[in-house]
Amino acid sequence: MSRLAEYRAAEKALQEQLAQLEAMKNDAGLKKEIEFEQKLQALMKSYGKGLREIVAILDPNPSAAKHSAAPKQRKARVLKVYKNPHTGELIETKGGNHRGLKAWKEQYGAATVETWLRA
Repeated sequence: MSRLAEYRAAEKALQEQLAQLEAMKNDAGLKKEIEFEQKLQALMKSYGKGLREIVAILDPNPSAAKHSAAPKQRKARVLKVYKNPHTGELIETKGGNHRGLKAWKEQYGAATVETWLRA
């Protein structure tokens, strides 16, 4: 890319950013946020408090909130190994939703298949 093309691209980007800035200056929500920030800074200065002190006052135990909001993890499922005494076939599963295990339970009965569980 030539230097002239780079210059024109940068100039165009600058014009777009200036237009975006002007649009933001007229935004009522931004004006309220700026006003709030200024009032908050003045209030903190009048009481001699910093941002960290304000956060400590409003949320004295922040780590407790993080831990209580975190979802609890389930205990890992135990691997179960079933051995069919008729065929010698092994099935390793962590749940009861295994296709082969279901077929065995259908064929031989659930109680019988549960006796095939190896320790």
